[in-house]
Parts: sequence; structure tokens; C-alpha cells
Amino acid sequence: MKTISKTVTFTFIIFCLLFVPLKAQTTFYVAVNGNDNNPGTIEKPLATLTGARNAVRNLKSKKPLTEPVDIIIEPGIWYMDKPLILKPDDSGTEEAPITYKAAPQAKPKFYGGIKITGFKIGKNGIWSMKVPEKILQNKGFNRIYINGNAAHMARTPDSGFLKIDHVTQKIIEKGEGRIALKAQQTLFFDSVNFIPLKQIKQNELKNVRFITYHKWDFTIRPVDKINNDSLCIVTTGKGMKPWNPIQNGGRIIFENYAAALTAPGEWFLNDNGILFYKPRKGETPENSEVIIPVLQELISIRGNHPSGQKVQNIRFDGLSFSCAQHPVSPNGMEPQQASLTVNAAITVKGAVNIVFNNCRITHIDQHALRFGKGCSRCVVSHCYINDTGGGGIYIGDAKPAENQKTHHITVDNNIIQNGGNIFPAAVGIWIGQSSDNIISHNDIGDFYYTGVSVGWTWGYAPSLAKRNKIVFNHIHHIGWDLLSDMAAVYTLGKSEGTVISNNVIDHIHAYSYGGWGLYTDEGSSDITMENNLVFSTKTGGFHQHYGKNNTIRNNIFAFAGICQVQCTRVEKHLSFVFENNIVVFDTGMVLKGPWSKINIGMDYNIYWNTKKSHYDFAGMSFSKWQQTGHDRNSLITDPCFADADNFNFKITDKSNSDKINFVPFDYSKAGVYGEKEWIKKARLPKVTITAFNKAVRENMKRQ
Repeated sequence: MKTISKTVTFTFIIFCLLFVPLKAQTTFYVAVNGNDNNPGTIEKPLATLTGARNAVRNLKSKKPLTEPVDIIIEPGIWYMDKPLILKPDDSGTEEAPITYKAAPQAKPKFYGGIKITGFKIGKNGIWSMKVPEKILQNKGFNRIYINGNAAHMARTPDSGFLKIDHVTQKIIEKGEGRIALKAQQTLFFDSVNFIPLKQIKQNELKNVRFITYHKWDFTIRPVDKINNDSLCIVTTGKGMKPWNPIQNGGRIIFENYAAALTAPGEWFLNDNGILFYKPRKGETPENSEVIIPVLQELISIRGNHPSGQKVQNIRFDGLSFSCAQHPVSPNGMEPQQASLTVNAAITVKGAVNIVFNNCRITHIDQHALRFGKGCSRCVVSHCYINDTGGGGIYIGDAKPAENQKTHHITVDNNIIQNGGNIFPAAVGIWIGQSSDNIISHNDIGDFYYTGVSVGWTWGYAPSLAKRNKIVFNHIHHIGWDLLSDMAAVYTLGKSEGTVISNNVIDHIHAYSYGGWGLYTDEGSSDITMENNLVFSTKTGGFHQHYGKNNTIRNNIFAFAGICQVQCTRVEKHLSFVFENNIVVFDTGMVLKGPWSKINIGMDYNIYWNTKKSHYDFAGMSFSKWQQTGHDRNSLITDPCFADADNFNFKITDKSNSDKINFVPFDYSKAGVYGEKEWIKKARLPKVTITAFNKAVRENMKRQ
């Protein structure tokens, strides 16, 4: 009996081992000393993100996921030779998401470039070395990175611009549209501005390119020919846009030839693959880490649009990504508003519930992160995006795609700064044909064109940009003095339900016209802008080009330079309502534009000149303006701010503001939140603020 009992017991144990499922490994480790043939345990880690992805694929091939999977990245630096590509089969589930995350206290860094060594010091302290062939095969980098600092292609002049005297164009192939398919432009210079071009050697010409800045855009082109006798250059590409051509008197720089290598932090690559670099103070070949970007993407999340299969439930936490390139075609780059054709270091398409939390995307040549067609319920939170060649975060597509909508993307509590360093028309956060997105509590600063752009339909054609919320952001130091027709928040098209509220917007400046705080451009409709603090803008706190049924309510507009509020196009329908606002200034017009003709509702506002002098309402006195039927219950009176001259707009006495039904709002809530160090990190360096203020002063002298 005892023998039989033991046999039965042993048999039962064997049965359990064979048929009762064992708990699968759900945590994988990645380390720089790992191997992708390892099982991914802490003792035998994997080596790459791709290796970790493959380990999860293998896990899923055995049985469906029943609990979350964590991929733990140990401390270290990875030089990626290919992007991490995630497809629908790499998805998690809502109950069992997949997370790629840093180990506790670790700060793993991933570079899409190659570290190079071997520089020799030559004449005048210039470094030089032969670039490895695997880099030359991918030649297209615009910057190299030395000790974490971007080094730029050698340019002339080192600062400022040369000036184009005038431009002519010869159409080669017209095509059917307003823009010629192919044309030759000749750019003429006066004798002084042409001097630097005489230094370009004939054998260098095929590598030289120019960048010229015009209105809200820029053009990058190769130089076909330099004519020393006629003081001109010839270039070929598409015809110029009639509404935004290369301008007579426009600004231009030239890049990538030996004589331009004059300023520290510049480099030049010759035809033989020799890289020359002029070092900054204190840099030596021995103490410098030099990385050249090679990859164009670092992460590519690719859902399957035709089949409807999505990549789902994947999270990235605490990872750092740097060094990716966006090569400029040998034919150059034609003007593209908002630099839409530029790719992103991290691209997401056809995906649901993708989360980036506490990540860094820095020192890249393109946009940081892009949610393309077919994305929804994705989140970017507490991420630091800095030093981008393009923009920050792009959401949606330029063309409506009903069956591949992108919607419900949340971008909250991020720092997005110092962008557009190669493609200056790029935007901090861009929303195209996309709805129901929330952009909240972000710090967006130090861009050349626009902080947040919402909607991408000109005029009153159908648009998918509905119910977007741009709330509690700090948007500042935008524009510098490079491009025009730009703003902190820029809207386009029919945007029913879109709300722009509780933002703090300051220090917005344009090269020529523009530099607005809130700008409802062509066809902007059914947008509510309320409880925003807007100050220190060039042209106005608010401007409407044309649109329908917008509401501008309970805002503070302060200290614009040229005018405080502006309108442009007269239309029969109600363009906007402007009420319960406080407008404070010390210079410029109050209203600029055809205010006596435009169809608006305007009342219960306060206007106050802190110098207590002149009030110009589109060429009228305040009383004359009131006789047009507007602002009949509005007041010229002190709103009683605590210290408006030093940008303290807290109301100390509500007796006047109550008369216009103004409701005070707590503008200190705008911007990032959380740890003190995080909030401190959002402050721009003093050197940047000083340079911005200097650029503004010099630009205003030229007006």
C-alpha cells in the first residue's frame, strides 16, 4: 500500500510539472555588456533594444501575454546601428502592456550616430581626419556633436546675413499649377555682399548650398554657377511661390566651403571625405567625444494602415535619445511652411496607447516626435526635448484622412525648447488634421517660427481639427528676428470646439510683420480664446486675419510694440467677439486694421496706457470709436495690476475690472509642474534671454 501511494504521488507531481503552466519570464534586462543571444535575465542580459523586442516576440509566440512585460535598461551608452522597429506583432495589451524603461537611478542613452576618433591638429589649429566610409555612405548630416554640443556646417557670414540685391526668374517648365515645375533663379548682389563668394573655389561649388529666409519660410538650394562679372549666383529648382518668393533685399547665408571655416564650432567636409573642424576654446582631440549622426530614425512604430492592425500598449520610460539626421537633398529644400516634410527621430503611425514618459530627445537634426496617421490615445508626459534641427512634437497629417484619423493625443508637462536650428520654420507643437488632442502645461520656448500651430486647412474647407485644447502652457521667446507672419499660437481653418485658454505667452517677435501672441489665420472658426496672459509681443496680443465666430474673452493683453489688437479681412459674417479683456500698453496703436468695417462684437473691455497719454483706435479717438457701436460699455481706466511694468499682473483692486465682468485667473498655474528641479529646468539660460532681447532691440531699430 505504501509503495503504491508513493508511486501515485510521484506520478501526480510529474503530471503537474508537465501540464501545469510555469510562470513565463516577463522581465528582460538590457546592458552594454550583454548579448542578444542571452536569455535577458539580470545575470545574462540582452545587448540592444532590438534584441529585447525579439525576446518579447519569442515570449508571445509561445503563449499570449497575461501580465505586463518590463524591459529594464541598465546604465550605459548605446550607439545604435539601426532603429528600433515595432510592428503590430510587438504590441502589448491593456492588461499586459510592454514597457521599455530605465533601471532605477539609471539614465541610459541611445545615440543614432557613430563616435569617431583620430583627429590631427593642423595649420591654424584646425583639426582634420578621414571620415569612416560607413559614415560617408550615409552622407547627409547637417551637424556633428562634440561633447554634447552641436557643431554647425561652416557658413558665411559667421553671424548675421548677406543681403540679396534683387532676384530674377526664368521658367523652364511651367506645369499647370501656380508654381512652375522647374525654374532658374538668378540672385544678384552688390559689390560688398558679393565679396565672400569670390572665395569659393570652382572645385568646391558642387558642395556649396545657400539658405535664404523669406516671410514665414526659407529655401535651401545648391549653387549652379557663380558669375564674378555680374555679381550673381544661379540656382535651379522649382519656381518661386508667387505669394512667398525669394525677396529682393532678402537675407542669405552660404555654407560648406573651406574659406567659410572661420568660427569656432564650425566644420567642413571636402570631396575626399576629410572632415575639418575649428575647435572651441578648451577642446582638444583627446578630451572631446565626437559623434556624427547616421540614423534618420531612432524608433519607428509602424501600424499596418490597410489592414487596420495597430501597434498597441507600449510604453517608454526614462530613456534618452540623441543624434539623428535629416539629410537635405542635393537639390536642396523647397519652401515648406512649418517644415512639414522633415522627418522625426521617433515616428509613430497606426498606433494606440503609446506612452513616452520622462524621456529625453535632444541634439537631433529633425523633429523630435511625430504621431502620423491612425494614432490615438497616446501620451507624451514629463519629457525634455531640446536642441532640435526641426520642431518638437507633430500630431496628425497635412491632409484629411477619414479612415486613418489621428486623435486623442495628450502632450502634458513637457519642456520643448531650442528648436528649428536647421529648419527654422519648424514648430514647437504642430497639430494638423487631428482632433480631440490636449496640449497642457508645457513649456515651449526658443523657436524661430511658432510655438503651437493648430489646424491645417486654409479657408472654410472641411477640416478634421476639432475640439483641440491648448491649455495652461507657457509659450515664450518665439521668433527672434528671423521669420515673419508668425505667433505663439497659430490657428488655421474650421476648428469647432477648439479652446485656447490659461496660457502665458510672452516675448514673441518677428523679423518684419507679425509676432503676435494669438493669431487666427485663414478661415479660423469657432475657436474660444480665454483666460490667457499675453505680453511683450511685437505686433499685437491678438490678430485675426479672417475667420468666423471666434470668441476672445477674459484675456490680458499687455505691452505689444506696434499695436495691441489687429484685424485684417472684412467679411459679412460675424468674425469674432472681443469682450471682458484688459489691454495695457505704453506705446503703439490700440487697434490696427479695418475695425469700423469688420463684423465683430466688441464690448466690456478695459484699455489703459500706463504712460497716460495717447489712445489710437484705428485712427480714431476712444469716443469716436464708441460711436461706431463698439466698446460702448468699455472703459479707459487703470486695471490696478500689482506691478505691470515688471510683468506682475495680479489685480490688487477689483473695482474697475468688475465693471467689465472680468474674472481674475491664476496665471501662475501655466507651464510645467512637479519637482522644483523640473520647474527650474524650464527656465531658459540667461545667455539665451540676453541674446533674444538684443535681437529684438536691434530689429526694432530697423523698423
